[in-house]
Order: sequence, then C-alpha cells, then structure tokens
Amino acid sequence: MSDERKILKMESFFMALADKTRLRLLNLMREGELCVCFFVEVLGESQPKVSRHLAYLRNAGIVGARRDGKWIHYKIVFPENDFEAQVLRNTLVWLGSQEKMQSDYGRLAEVCCSFDVAVTISRAPKPNTFVEANVSKNQSQELETFLL
Repeated sequence: MSDERKILKMESFFMALADKTRLRLLNLMREGELCVCFFVEVLGESQPKVSRHLAYLRNAGIVGARRDGKWIHYKIVFPENDFEAQVLRNTLVWLGSQEKMQSDYGRLAEVCCSFDVAVTISRAPKPNTFVEANVSKNQSQELETFLL
C-alpha cells in the first residue's frame, strides 16, 4: 500500500471517531453485536441517521455487519493495523469511563430487559451480553449489579 493510501486510510479512521453519535454507537457495541433497532431506541435517533453513521463506521473498517433473517447485527471489528487497533481499544476504554456513555449503556440494559418496549424491540434478538448474563426486568437488583 502506498504512503498516500495509508494516510487516506488513517484519515478515514480518525474521521470515523470524530463524531459524538458514532462514539455513542461504538460504546453500545463494546460488549458485543447489536441490532439497529436497539441503537435507535437507546440513542433516540432516527433509523436513517443511525444507519448512516453505522455505514460510515463500516467504510472506515471499524464496524462489521451480518444479516440474520430481517435483522442486521453490527459489531466492532478491530483493524489489522496495530496502531489503529490500540487507538480503538483505548477509545473504548475511555468511552466506558464517561458518565454519558455509561448512561447510554444503562439505557441499553433497560431496553433489552424490559417487557414494556416497542414491538420492533420486543421481537429483536437480545444482545448476547444480556442473554448470557440472564438479566431480566424482574431482576432489577441483578441488573444494577451487572451494570457496575
């Protein structure tokens, strides 16, 4: 790869990280893959806006997608470049320490584990993080412990 191509790739990588909505999306994916409907519900943004930002992250090589029936699941993909991978890991750690990002993640847990959500969410496959932890709405103390 030419030096010019490397610089353009690095520019794309950093531009993908230079947006609050994309950082919030990455924060929600830091523990595993998610369906678009969860992003929309948690962030309170429109589906087209969320999809546009996810496409930006995909084009930068930071996010991958897989289709499961009508559901599209997104997850973080660590770049092959060691420098980019380290920057992404550090970014995710930093995001997890921020109050707003912790609030978003708590909202994700509420949305995933609540019986009182939109029909699209109730039919969507739950993120593995919450399935494996067996977290449910009736276990509010367990949910609080899980989020710590």
